[in-house]
Amino acid sequence: MKVLILNGPNLNLVGKREPEIYGDVTIDSYIDEFLRPLSKQLRTQSGDIVEVSVFQSNSEGEIVTRIQDACYGSAKQRVDAIILNAGAYSHYSLAIVDAIRAITVPVYEVHLSNIYAREEVRRHSVISAVCAGVIAGFGMEGYSMALLAAVRRGEMYNTQNERRND
Repeated sequence: MKVLILNGPNLNLVGKREPEIYGDVTIDSYIDEFLRPLSKQLRTQSGDIVEVSVFQSNSEGEIVTRIQDACYGSAKQRVDAIILNAGAYSHYSLAIVDAIRAITVPVYEVHLSNIYAREEVRRHSVISAVCAGVIAGFGMEGYSMALLAAVRRGEMYNTQNERRND
């Protein structure tokens, strides 16, 4: 099982920016120290190993392209699940919503902070409605929770490209 961790704008600065909200650990170090070791301990129901790849971009278009490639790209680009922290794009990017709608790969939305306890503009995510699940407010552990959910739910990419019904 291949899982893509897809991070949006400013998430490359986590650990440096607003540590009172996002913490003082970088996403890269969390992935290397906790998420990759966790993935090596996991197996799908059919016994497949779990591989994690990471992509971060501050560009909405690059995020849309990576979502599309996760389903329709080369064999190397395709994945079985996406864990997406779209950052600020979560609150207004219809381009990302449309990209998620266009694929059969399940997407799990993650937010480090509890977006529902923040400023009004951050309390609504337009992408939540097209995601298989949403995890918010647990800091970096949200990535681990999403990875476990993706593996346990067994939502493998369907090679016949059947649309999932969430």
